Amino acid sequence: MTPVFPPLLSGHEVPTGDCPFAHAVTMAREGCDAGNVTYARGQDTLRAAIVFAPEVTLARAAMMMPVCGIGFQNALGALAPPEVAVHLQWNGTIRINGAPAGRLRMAAEPADPAQVPDWLVVGLEVSIFAPEERTHERTALMLEGCGDVEPAHLLEAWARHSLLWINRWEEDGNPPIVREWRGLAHGIGEAIEGRGTFSGLDEDFSMVLRDDTGTKLVPLTDLLETVT
Repeated sequence: MTPVFPPLLSGHEVPTGDCPFAHAVTMAREGCDAGNVTYARGQDTLRAAIVFAPEVTLARAAMMMPVCGIGFQNALGALAPPEVAVHLQWNGTIRINGAPAGRLRMAAEPADPAQVPDWLVVGLEVSIFAPEERTHERTALMLEGCGDVEPAHLLEAWARHSLLWINRWEEDGNPPIVREWRGLAHGIGEAIEGRGTFSGLDEDFSMVLRDDTGTKLVPLTDLLETVT
């Protein structure tokens, strides 16, 4: 089935084998409208991306990645059995019942946190089917009791719930996003090898790391990818 998106968003299916995230970046560089949703069908992994045209600095606009993470959790929560738990890592990893099942990613230009970017793209990848058994390092929706979740419905729901949280962010700023995300967080209080202990988030969604030398903040913009 062809996914149907809410107003302000428009779908664009990419050719089989293409990466929707890279495709969205190319379209953004060419000046496409904000709200363009690229996606691929007929694969073992749901891949999609949303193009944004921020009106704030990249340091603030980078909040679109955790916003879209909350949108995904809400989307799968509405479609999956109630016992399925979805948690989010600060680096974009999506965990289902404790195991990694996908990720969010982000790119923007220019990549200067102090500038307003020309565009920003948030990508989503979630494993739907998997030929192997579940491990602590990898899982898929079909291995977690979500085999009846239609990928097109999940894509529609992700776009819809993400848009709701974007509107909430535009109205109320970062605080409700930070509060909601903390309730879904995986890894707070745990040590990150070679970096320190992930102690929480500040009001700008920077990761707070603590070690023997003190406290360090890692901004969301550190997660930006370079797409050639």
